[in-house]
Amino acid sequence: MEGELFSAQDIADLVDRWGFLPFFANDIEGFSIEEHCPRELWFADDTDGPWEWKAPAMRLCGGMYGKLFSGKAGYVSRQWLPHFANFRRDGYDFDSRVDEGIELPKDTYIYSTICEEGRATTRRLKKLCGYEKGGKKGFETVITRLQMQTYICVSDFVYEKDKQGKPYGWGVAEYATPESLLGEDSVRSAYNFKPEKSRELIFEHLKTILPNANEQQIRKLLGL
Repeated sequence: MEGELFSAQDIADLVDRWGFLPFFANDIEGFSIEEHCPRELWFADDTDGPWEWKAPAMRLCGGMYGKLFSGKAGYVSRQWLPHFANFRRDGYDFDSRVDEGIELPKDTYIYSTICEEGRATTRRLKKLCGYEKGGKKGFETVITRLQMQTYICVSDFVYEKDKQGKPYGWGVAEYATPESLLGEDSVRSAYNFKPEKSRELIFEHLKTILPNANEQQIRKLLGL
């Protein structure tokens, strides 16, 4: 496996090389940012670390970031995103799922709101869609499901700023559709493949870069 990660560029380079990169440790040893980034950089007061590098790394690699691996965060490279989207969407655009009555109304409402807004933070989505305190429940379930299906992704993290204009605190996730960030033609360029073929190509690629992982571990990572 690769060496340690010391910057957003290091993460972006590894995403490009591997095609897929979970943020947190999982059943496949060594296959995560968490395991390759020095402990002292995670919560340092005087320097940025992996939490702050998430959005910059996404922009540098030009791929997709979100809850993509068993409901947990990670990256998919621009090269592999078309096949990943084709596989996860099972051949359906979101509108097609709505037309066929297989999309949940609450998912449709949040997805449509993101499309209308272009980009929307967690806070704004909760306000617009009625998930504020005392309102509807289950926001995280819906937002995670839409990410796992690749219909939405994280577009940025928005931070509060102090009097000097310096960001501080935990960034609030901002969401958009992959198509709005990377272009419809790019995201959907594998639609001419059957979803099963895209899944097979991804599976074989992961077997190649993860020779010590067994089939069950890879299947779990992909949500199979």
